[in-house]
Amino acid sequence: LGAGITGWFVIPVREGWIALMLASAGLAVVSLLADRRGRTARAGTIGLLAIALGTGLIWWRAERVAAPRLDWPRVVRFVAQVKTVDDRPAEQRQRLLLVVQPGSGLPPLVRVNVDTALGSVAIRPGSTISIRARLVPPPEAALPGAYDFSRIAWFQGIGATGKAIELPTVLRPASPGGPVLWLADVRARLSAHIHNQLAGSPGGIAAALVTGDQGAIAKEDADAMRMSGLARLLSISGLHVGVVVGGVMLLSIRIMSLSRWLALRMPLPLFAAAAAAIAGIGYTLIAGAEVPTVRSCIASLLILMALAIGREALTLRLVASGALCVLLVWPEALAGPSFQLSFAAITALVSLHELPWVKARLARRDEGMARRLARSCFGLLLTGIVIELALTPIALFHFHRTGIYGAVANMAAIPLTTFVIMPVEALALLLDLAGAGAPFWWLAGAALQLLIDLAHGMSLLPGAVAAVPQVPAAAFALFALGGLCLGLWRTRARLVGLPLILIGAIWVAATPVPELLITGEGRHVAFRSAGRGMVLLRPRAREYVRKTIGEISGVEAAAAIDDLPGARCSADICRVDLLGGGRLIRLLATRSGYPLEWLALREACADADIVVSDRMLPKACKPRWIRADPRLLRRTGGLAINLSTLSIRTVRVPIDDHPWRQSAPRHVRRDRGERKGNGTAVAGKGDPDAVEIEAADARIDRSGSRDFPERSR
Repeated sequence: LGAGITGWFVIPVREGWIALMLASAGLAVVSLLADRRGRTARAGTIGLLAIALGTGLIWWRAERVAAPRLDWPRVVRFVAQVKTVDDRPAEQRQRLLLVVQPGSGLPPLVRVNVDTALGSVAIRPGSTISIRARLVPPPEAALPGAYDFSRIAWFQGIGATGKAIELPTVLRPASPGGPVLWLADVRARLSAHIHNQLAGSPGGIAAALVTGDQGAIAKEDADAMRMSGLARLLSISGLHVGVVVGGVMLLSIRIMSLSRWLALRMPLPLFAAAAAAIAGIGYTLIAGAEVPTVRSCIASLLILMALAIGREALTLRLVASGALCVLLVWPEALAGPSFQLSFAAITALVSLHELPWVKARLARRDEGMARRLARSCFGLLLTGIVIELALTPIALFHFHRTGIYGAVANMAAIPLTTFVIMPVEALALLLDLAGAGAPFWWLAGAALQLLIDLAHGMSLLPGAVAAVPQVPAAAFALFALGGLCLGLWRTRARLVGLPLILIGAIWVAATPVPELLITGEGRHVAFRSAGRGMVLLRPRAREYVRKTIGEISGVEAAAAIDDLPGARCSADICRVDLLGGGRLIRLLATRSGYPLEWLALREACADADIVVSDRMLPKACKPRWIRADPRLLRRTGGLAINLSTLSIRTVRVPIDDHPWRQSAPRHVRRDRGERKGNGTAVAGKGDPDAVEIEAADARIDRSGSRDFPERSR
């Protein structure tokens, strides 16, 4: 099923999706007719039918969630009902998901950020507000390999996103609504209560463990958690649901066992399992029912059922059942890091503990306390190392970096969270009903601060973070296939996964790092400079832009082009010579909206190899290699250029039938006859508007000096 869903995401054209479904169904029939009684043929038939089903399921899902999208950026005042409120005090903003009232000409669902530094307004889910905001279509990836919000927004039904220009006005307070609004309100109230008890990042982590709200965690603390490999503790998943379900079941059966009559006459494990199931479902709903939480809840319910009927609880069939339930309801989750990280971790854990060698080493036995503790620590460390190895390719593919010491850090963090932080926080919330939770909040705050200190200490160790700018999709597929072979097979055939992983690692290591990055609107340009990291065209670029460039390039984007020796810049335009493939490549980039003197600009373009601008340039501007202005960038999106090989990677491919591409604004839609290719262009001479550019002959004559373009009078 997952292979069919993956095929739909990877194949860009509708004809390919149809061909995949027909081929899978046809091969399934052939497999069935070849050997109707054979077990292998039966498994092959089921698998091929599941591929066809997965392709059709995700296609149907993408069409079913279709919603209008904004075509052009707009500044507009509108009235909407608040669906969800995501408070982010650490960033001084609120993120509102709004249901727009009909008749405004806007998409029915928009997401708006409100700057709380302007003031505060009590906004609750279900209230009706009037808001003035600048809205834009859901943005696609700024650079090849960067985060693509347009796909996420499509499946969430979000048609526009933006920022409030002024504080919203509450027209009508929230009224009692359905269960969804009630749950959102309960979640918001619970988060606010926790923040009132614990300030700063400890309160933010405490809220994240209960409601999934991470908005109050300070940026430096969140970064430390990521770099130390502890960030998964903030996302409610198997650990947290397991603590709640296991704790409720243990507590329930202990309390009921106090009654002699109940203990002798009633099946207490069944009652305790029922209580734990109710607690697990309630915790999942309060935490927002994200993919890891839902997966963990389903797995916990299956474990409880297995325990109730006397079957082995933790098996790979359990993992497969949980994945199947999630993919049947949310097939798009497969493409996201949340699903991949969650199921990779639990698959690695179960596969490891099903190995006979591991079972023999970690089995309980009659021994002293010291040896039992050492055996538990060894098991925890081994489990952490295996899970880190399983999650590293996924983290590098999606986030371009991962923590190295996660296994060691989790040896201390997981017991601290499981046996101290979560039970103490639960007691504090329970005793708050009687106004007696203060001592436990103090204890929880101290334990949470210890967790934060651990994260900072591990993140400061040498080589704490591994950064890989580019992980090709095919190399990532080899990692995934090799990991599945190692985890799912039971014979020596599983070792075939090792060469697959090795080939993937070599592929990643051999992938060249882009030396010149151009964002999709042409406004931001960054290039690699020896000893200075990535140099920015606009030194006042936003933090998000710097972070994105740093992830894609693998180095920090901090230096400004004005400080670079040899760069010639004015307030409107910059010219710099870059070294690539043993030759100099001249870059010319505009950085203001003022008109330039036409003749000087034409001569400067002729003297340049690459010209970049966020405004339309005249056709007389003909560089030797490529002119990246809106005329080109509307078709390609952001560019990642390797100057050594003179090759280009683009965000958009020539033909893409995925609905979030087809619903792009009119000024960025592509015509099927415009160009051909697979999103990778080769550079060289020729028409500067062409995407496929031959690079065979790139001799650059540096003799003579042209006039530098000045602002037009």
